[in-house]
Amino acid sequence: MKRRIRRVPRLGKPAVALSLTIIALLTAGAVVFHRVGRAIWYPVYRSVAGSLTVEDVLREYGPAAEQRLRPSFVQAGLPYPPARVTLLVFKQEKVLEFWAEGNGRRAFVRSYPILAASGRAGPKLREGDRQVPEGIYQIIALNPNSSYHLSMQVDYPNRFDREKAAGEGRTNLGGEIFIHGKAVSIGCIAVGDEAIEELFCLVARVGAPHVKVIIAPSDLRRGPAVADLATQPRWVPELYARLAAELRAFPPRQ
Repeated sequence: MKRRIRRVPRLGKPAVALSLTIIALLTAGAVVFHRVGRAIWYPVYRSVAGSLTVEDVLREYGPAAEQRLRPSFVQAGLPYPPARVTLLVFKQEKVLEFWAEGNGRRAFVRSYPILAASGRAGPKLREGDRQVPEGIYQIIALNPNSSYHLSMQVDYPNRFDREKAAGEGRTNLGGEIFIHGKAVSIGCIAVGDEAIEELFCLVARVGAPHVKVIIAPSDLRRGPAVADLATQPRWVPELYARLAAELRAFPPRQ
């Protein structure tokens, strides 16, 4: 007796196209949820799993991060960890340059692409303007429990920001500006997970008081600011002159 073979009905082209579309949407949704939705689910997860400390991060990520960093320090002829660190953030070029000091000299160590930073050229003026600040800042806190993997807080608004705001009657300046992981950002600077692991561990070793962050609209070592000054407050040229003067200590890369 011959066995009857049951044939599986073949899907028509419309059904195949619909299936592929659904798969693509689900995949895209999963990626977006992982990157953006982390801000929703990660705090809940941490509240259950418990908070991490900076020491926990150094134990978990430090060995691999420092192994990746050390060759750049050797090439620069600098000790690890260095005595001081300066981070140069150029909004137009979407790059973060990392310079360090040690043994009486300063040198470029490496650069990282900025994966996300909202806004345009020009300083941050108020809460909700989605601007990345511009100015000379310090790292004031390390957050090992960030919704964006790890993060480092800069001291915006600094004294200069507050003085200019007071002169114009602005009061709600915003705050909580971070350099962090992942590839999404509103008013902060996202550099990806591996980069923030390296920078976080480095700053933890060096000490936040020894880290300066210079955020500029563009690389002012190579020319005038890429910004529409006509739409900016009248004190912005003063700010850019200060930034250009600070940047003279860091020769542009060839």
